[in-house]
Amino acid sequence: MQKGFFITFEGADGCGKTTQIKLLDEYLRSRGKSVLLTREPGAKGLGVKLREILLNYDGEVSPNCESFLFLADRAQHVDCIIKPALQEGKIVLCDRHTDSTVAYQGYGRGLDIERIKMLNSIAVNDLKPDLTIIFDIDIETSLARVGNSKDRMESAGIDFFNRVRNGYLEIARQEPERVKVINSGETIDNIHKQIVELVEKL
Repeated sequence: MQKGFFITFEGADGCGKTTQIKLLDEYLRSRGKSVLLTREPGAKGLGVKLREILLNYDGEVSPNCESFLFLADRAQHVDCIIKPALQEGKIVLCDRHTDSTVAYQGYGRGLDIERIKMLNSIAVNDLKPDLTIIFDIDIETSLARVGNSKDRMESAGIDFFNRVRNGYLEIARQEPERVKVINSGETIDNIHKQIVELVEKL
């Protein structure tokens, strides 16, 4: 039986989720909670090597290959890191998870979304986050925050990222109980307060 809580942070690059996940980590630890802060792709161990391929390989990568690499990283991450932490009663905060693959490879790359959802389910053995927070931001601002030093995924172009953004909003529309959308254009403090309110409800 799962004893902990699983919270995922989603959104386009430059949306501020990494800043907010660190703030939540600090807040929960200050309250005496046991927390695991992790990410996809590239959690410790094998994931680090998979992240390097996914973000920095300079040759052609097919959309299908890209999806399976993310799924392989996720399966390893869930089995070896996330599930053991949940069994120990920890609050797991994860920077990206299954919704990223649906948004980026499904809506963004145009792969079959239902197939991606099925493969995600296999990779995580049906584990679902207790709460997913999507940080919504207009794409121009997002790309400006990322700057000129972009990895392979960040270099996909504005049309791609508009499809990803719309994909995230559709995910939230389909699963309103699990997925909450926060306006990333607000101040860091205001966003943090909204997140704390959502988490306290758990």
